[in-house]
Amino acid sequence: MNMKFIFGGIAFLILLLLVAGCTQPAAQQATPAPTTEPTTEVPATTAATAVPTTFVPATPGPTDTLQSNWAVSVQVQSNGQAINPQVIYTFNGGMGMNLIPEIDVMLTRSDGTVEIGNFTQPMSIGQTVSLPGTTGNNDRAEVWVITPQGDRVKIVDKYVPFRSYS
Repeated sequence: MNMKFIFGGIAFLILLLLVAGCTQPAAQQATPAPTTEPTTEVPATTAATAVPTTFVPATPGPTDTLQSNWAVSVQVQSNGQAINPQVIYTFNGGMGMNLIPEIDVMLTRSDGTVEIGNFTQPMSIGQTVSLPGTTGNNDRAEVWVITPQGDRVKIVDKYVPFRSYS
């Protein structure tokens, strides 16, 4: 007989716990009431927020190919120095080196900073542009060629490893 009261009491407590947990009202969402009078804009204040420590630039996208008479080559690599990491863009020439008015280079660093540089006429083989990089392996390098017609064509879009052991 005592066992019936013990099991009955335990079952009653479990039932009370289940009912208490399931009967709480759902959180009400406040909807703003429509106003008929004009409101004045209050300037927004910015609050300091924590910046994520690792930023991964967007995934490199597809690149285009220039016409053969406008073709140029740009090599991108890191200097591999931990004290002063740099991403070096080297102009390697091509059939269009005297026709292309400008080559824009862009580096999206792993911390989210964007660095920009360019090659302008007169261009020479071996000419370099150096942009500050990071020691991470996900700095994204892009090279945009401005054609004689004024179009922008992306010829390089890739991640630049800080160091490579090959």
